[in-house]
Amino acid sequence: MAVSLQRRVDFPMLDPAGIVYYPQYWDLAHRFFEEAWEQICGIDYPTIISDMGLGFPVVSNEAVFSAPLRYGDMVNCTLWISAVGSSSCTWQYRFCNQHGVEVWSASAVTVCVSMETLAAEPIPEDLKNGLLTCSDQEV
Repeated sequence: MAVSLQRRVDFPMLDPAGIVYYPQYWDLAHRFFEEAWEQICGIDYPTIISDMGLGFPVVSNEAVFSAPLRYGDMVNCTLWISAVGSSSCTWQYRFCNQHGVEVWSASAVTVCVSMETLAAEPIPEDLKNGLLTCSDQEV
């Protein structure tokens, strides 16, 4: 089942036009990515990095911008996993504003790596099982 998270748009996220500056969408996506691990796998991302010595850097991404986000808007993120391989997984993001209008959607492929060598490693079974439960885009 998908994860649903939200956050308010803060002033430092804006560009001179008064809308969210496009790189901030990826910053938000990463913050939601980190936050989602505990709901999806029952373990927080800092523990995965520090204790397990693993990371999940993005190796490929794409996005579609549909409508602007403005100061004070609430970003509602629906996040799910569309594919899980032996060492990679594909994260899907749908951002809507507080009125339910889709503003951004994206796909990001991450690869499980050793934080020491940055070499790809198989996703541990307990994490993989959690990721597989997040394959439905419905919340």
